[in-house]
Amino acid sequence: MVSVSWRDSCSACVYASAAGGKKAGDTDERLHNVAAWREAPFYTDAERAALALAEAATRLQDGAPGVTDAIWEEVNAHFTEEQIGAINLEIALTNFFNRINRTIKEPAGKTWG
Repeated sequence: MVSVSWRDSCSACVYASAAGGKKAGDTDERLHNVAAWREAPFYTDAERAALALAEAATRLQDGAPGVTDAIWEEVNAHFTEEQIGAINLEIALTNFFNRINRTIKEPAGKTWG
């Protein structure tokens, strides 16, 4: 599954996620198009549900509505409660690292990835 890190605009997180995806065998098409996941044909319905959740949970500053009932329904249609918990943990951890990297101005590819 593609990473949620693209959404928080942390270059170190995006770099590490792309590198990890590549090591796990993800394709260049999927890695390079994740920011345009709605329009790109490379993602499953389950991945789209997870990406929608990640985007809704991450967008705070622009007044986005957050995680709607429709997003939860779609996520629940594709994942078990345990899987949803893991997805939420990944979203939270990525956002946590985003805040740390932004604070210390960690450049992409310097120390981890």
